[in-house]
Amino acid sequence: MEIISISLHHLSMPLVLPFETSFGRMTQRECVLVSMKNEKGLTGYGECVAWRDPGYSYETAGTALHILKEFVAPLILGQDIGSAADFNRMVSGIRGHHMAKAGVEMALWDLFGKQDGKPLAQMLGGILKKVEVGVSIGLQDSPEALAELTASYVEQGYARVKIKIKPGRDIGDTTAVRAAFPNLRLQVDANSAYSLETAEKLKPLDDLNLLLIEQPLSDDDIWDHHKLQKKLKTPICLDESIHSVRHARYALEMKACRIINIKAGRVGGLAQSVEIHDLCLANRIPVWCGGMMETNVGRAANLALASLPGFTLPGDISASDRYYRRDITHETFVLNPDSTIAVPAGVGLGVTVDEKALSDFTLSRIDLKAD
Repeated sequence: MEIISISLHHLSMPLVLPFETSFGRMTQRECVLVSMKNEKGLTGYGECVAWRDPGYSYETAGTALHILKEFVAPLILGQDIGSAADFNRMVSGIRGHHMAKAGVEMALWDLFGKQDGKPLAQMLGGILKKVEVGVSIGLQDSPEALAELTASYVEQGYARVKIKIKPGRDIGDTTAVRAAFPNLRLQVDANSAYSLETAEKLKPLDDLNLLLIEQPLSDDDIWDHHKLQKKLKTPICLDESIHSVRHARYALEMKACRIINIKAGRVGGLAQSVEIHDLCLANRIPVWCGGMMETNVGRAANLALASLPGFTLPGDISASDRYYRRDITHETFVLNPDSTIAVPAGVGLGVTVDEKALSDFTLSRIDLKAD
């Protein structure tokens, strides 16, 4: 398959509600939508999930645009690409920038699916027609406000809730939610807000029957998580620390966690995500699909990925209306009464882009063509 053109759309979309974590507060979400055409006139779409600010990752929408335009696109335009592995070999000389690469890789999977008449889930090895999902809730003004917002999502049908925590907003917030919902599948996410010393204060969470504590320590740490996990009954889940299959293997060998969160953007794409899934499945380590507040393009890819057999915990995927009143696809993903969302069955990603919405949310566009 020859890639003849690539377009990079820098998007900014207003959130339904502000979203606050330990590294900041967002009211608008920026990302880069990648569209590419092959020699047959088919168009594939992919979402680079890097945000405006370098809080979760060093990558931003701005750095992604630079890397994609100046380095990734020149390597693949006019070239024949037969698989995701081919693409990964082509860009292997670009150190890091996994989110930028993953956006292009997603668009390639979409093209492969459209070309071969296959849905993404099938191509990845998925087996589920619908997947369990949960909702992620940012920091609120008070524990009472957090419990009230949690109630609204439980009423909508979400059976698993994740709340963000940070020093000073951890035990009290989590206790308030647990007291209001004794049987709710509940987990917390620290986004690297603690040190090994300050994380000692998280021990009371062991009494709250949580599914997991996500990424309490530094984003580049695995060893200290190993030390902390030995002190906690609650499973630690690693997110920001896992950027490759190699990192996942380190974490498992060190016993640094009992669960791994897989985000295709963080690890460099869907192919790498499947490899991490396979490693964890072989070692009987549960995985779940993390979210980056994706549009329906990225959400479709997440649902396909989460249909693989090792994804035994609900993902941070949520319905389309969780983050946006208006999305960029004609399709809408809705929450089923059993806290699941259907996996797209159409070819490729299984979604079609609403060009009017895409145009309305686009801050800038870069068009690149093969020589």
